[in-house]
Order: sequence, then C-alpha cells, then structure tokens
Amino acid sequence: MQTLSAPLAVIGRMRDAINAHDLDSLAACFAPDYASAFPAHPDRAFRGTEAMRRNWTQIFAGAPDIAATLLRCTADGETVWAEWEWRGTRADGAPFAMAGVTIQGIHDDRIVWARLYMEPVQEGGTGNAAAIRAGIVGREAI
Repeated sequence: MQTLSAPLAVIGRMRDAINAHDLDSLAACFAPDYASAFPAHPDRAFRGTEAMRRNWTQIFAGAPDIAATLLRCTADGETVWAEWEWRGTRADGAPFAMAGVTIQGIHDDRIVWARLYMEPVQEGGTGNAAAIRAGIVGREAI
C-alpha cells in the first residue's frame, strides 16, 4: 500500500533527476505506458517512457544547465499538483525559463499520467489588459 507521502516523494525524485541531468533516474520516475497531456496544446500529447526520454534528451541538450525548482507541491491520494520553475541557459546562450503547474497521477511509485501546464516565461510584453483582449477578441484587437 502506498503512503500519502509516497506520491510527493516521486515528484521530489523527478526534481532531483532533472537537476542532476540524469535521464535514467528521470525515466525511472515514470511508468512504461506513461500518458502525457498538454491541455492548452493537445497536439503535444504523447505516451510512453521512450517518448519522454526523447523529449528530455532534447531539453538537456538545449538547456545544458537546466535547474528545476519545485515551488509548491501537494497530494490528494495518488494525484499530485506541483508548481514549477525550470530555468537555465539555452545552448545558444539565451536564457531559458518555463513556469507552470503539472498534475500527475502516481501509482506503484511511478507517474502514470500527467497534465502539463508549463509555458515559456515571457519577460516584458504588453500587459494584462492586452493579453485579455487578445484571448477574448483575437490578436487583431491588440
């Protein structure tokens, strides 16, 4: 039987594996038939640890000094909500920053599904009112 803290420990191992740039330890956090969904970007969904390994291989190569900060994390049974910041430097020298929330389903000490709401951090921009107009009215309204 899984304890309440076990799902949180999986997310801690995931954070540690990202920070160590340890692809094998990261893959060990996921079930073989892991299902990944991006509700804001449905075309990015994938299944399986091989696809997860390919994605993280690209991430580690593209931001060789990536560091994951787990800002907040809570569990309700086998479901974990985590707020993240992923920062580093891209291979071309530009800053890399993503922030957001992930929701994971944990079973038998592995992540079996996740819904990712991670987005690139946009420094600057046109502000809140313009973003609301663009989201409701369309880009041409800006």
